[in-house]
Amino acid sequence: MRILNRSLDSGARLASDPRALAALHAWLGPVDPALTTVAGIHYNLFLGSLLDHDRAGRRDLSDYLTMRRIGTFLCTEVAHGNNAAAMETTATYDRERDGFVLHTPNAGAQKFMPNTSPAGGAKSGLVAARLVADGRDHGVRLFLVPLTDDARALPGIRVRLLPARMGSPVDHCLTSFDRLFVTRDALLGSGEEGGDQGEFRTGPGDRRRRFLASIGRVTPGRISMSACAAGSARATLAVAVRYGGHRLISGTRGAPPVPVDAHRTHHGPLASAMATVFAMTLLYRRAQERWETRTDEDGGAEAGRLVDVAKAWITWRAREVIVESRERCGAQALLENNGMTELVTGVEGAITAEGDNIALYAKAAADMLFAAHPSGGGPDRPPNPGDLSDPLFLRKLLASVQEIWFARARERVVRAPEADALGRWNAASGPALRGVEAFAYRQAAEAYAEARAALPEGAARDRLGELERLFATEWVARNSGDLLAAGLLSGDQVDALAETGEELIAAVAAHARELADSFALPEALLADWPIAGPGYADAYDDPEGPWISSPAEAR
Repeated sequence: MRILNRSLDSGARLASDPRALAALHAWLGPVDPALTTVAGIHYNLFLGSLLDHDRAGRRDLSDYLTMRRIGTFLCTEVAHGNNAAAMETTATYDRERDGFVLHTPNAGAQKFMPNTSPAGGAKSGLVAARLVADGRDHGVRLFLVPLTDDARALPGIRVRLLPARMGSPVDHCLTSFDRLFVTRDALLGSGEEGGDQGEFRTGPGDRRRRFLASIGRVTPGRISMSACAAGSARATLAVAVRYGGHRLISGTRGAPPVPVDAHRTHHGPLASAMATVFAMTLLYRRAQERWETRTDEDGGAEAGRLVDVAKAWITWRAREVIVESRERCGAQALLENNGMTELVTGVEGAITAEGDNIALYAKAAADMLFAAHPSGGGPDRPPNPGDLSDPLFLRKLLASVQEIWFARARERVVRAPEADALGRWNAASGPALRGVEAFAYRQAAEAYAEARAALPEGAARDRLGELERLFATEWVARNSGDLLAAGLLSGDQVDALAETGEELIAAVAAHARELADSFALPEALLADWPIAGPGYADAYDDPEGPWISSPAEAR
């Protein structure tokens, strides 16, 4: 972390630039998931929140910019995972001392999983707590709290390491507060919520607005998680493609050995993974662009929804690509020195971090359930069957898949008892979640189309077009039964999908190494992973082996 910090021109500038934060995660993720985790917490959640709440620059941040103190973020509680609005940690205003008393009232209110031990040096945290003044609840706010020195937790703070978890070795802890007093300036905010006499004002809607402002850095964090997952998937796929090109296996009888990548059973899954990886990268950039250019017309709800769905979809797809790439490299990829094992387990953290994926999908599903075709109708029937080689036709089919599933969800809502809100949601949630998944595929396909259109005629545009059509064709094939039943595909087209997919796989596989090289992974990084190079067997050379000590006999 300190080496990284010294390499930056400004930690504050990084924290203020969501694109730079996403890039940081994309490049750090494949190299060191643990470093990526603590860097994301320090620069985005901690330092970014401080900067967002102090536009005037009144607070001294030098300790955090120089890393004399490392920042962390304490929001989630044991009993309140994704339901952060229900947290129970309190910050009670003490009028006589003009400050706040932080307290953990029960075991369920312990802050869960922040990196709060003294490992790495002194730490401070932004603690999300329920502000209580004169017996009135003013909602959840953030408080800046010194947590540890170089050796131990400070008085009034209890830190306990959690059991070791799969993935990156970060000091995840349980943290609690025993009537810890902090001064008034520990409260983050613009000063609008109180005066010199400690009068805290909360108008209609303010509690939710201020809570969302307090956790506002979660959205850039989700973009960063998407970038991290995409970067890790790119790295594992690039290694698998390279390894498949120089791992030789026996050929047919009497034929010389061939690379394992010569087999369709090997290069086929990697070609599909290549189409998915490009989709992941393009989708997170699309979500980031929409978030940065959002308007106040809907409060950024649509842009935020795209960020949420993209984070869930990308991290899930990253897991699939990373596992597929690992399997294509066999036992070699189980060894830590070949770079994949940390990424196999590290992506699990990204799936849960900054909002669990199912919770993000469920929120999007609830928001979108009646957003399109409010009358309950399904997709319009196209006048012509269309051409499976036409990306526009494929995108229309992807949009139709989305509408088919939401139409089913609305039909199930209508049939459920109106007085049973939970029952109505349970009836609709299954197909609605499928609709959200289809929405993600549709958005990724549109991102593909925009990227291809921005390229001049030539080889690069051709390659991207092949990836785009393979990505869309495989999703259409997975939903071909529904599209056929809706009259949006003909029987002949359904039959043709398999052959079309095979042709596109062959086209993509023919350029797999070129596409993998376009990820621009540093050669120094690849050199650290033996299976990324043709001389991977040299990593197992033994200076005392019989081929060294008895060269004549060996010959």
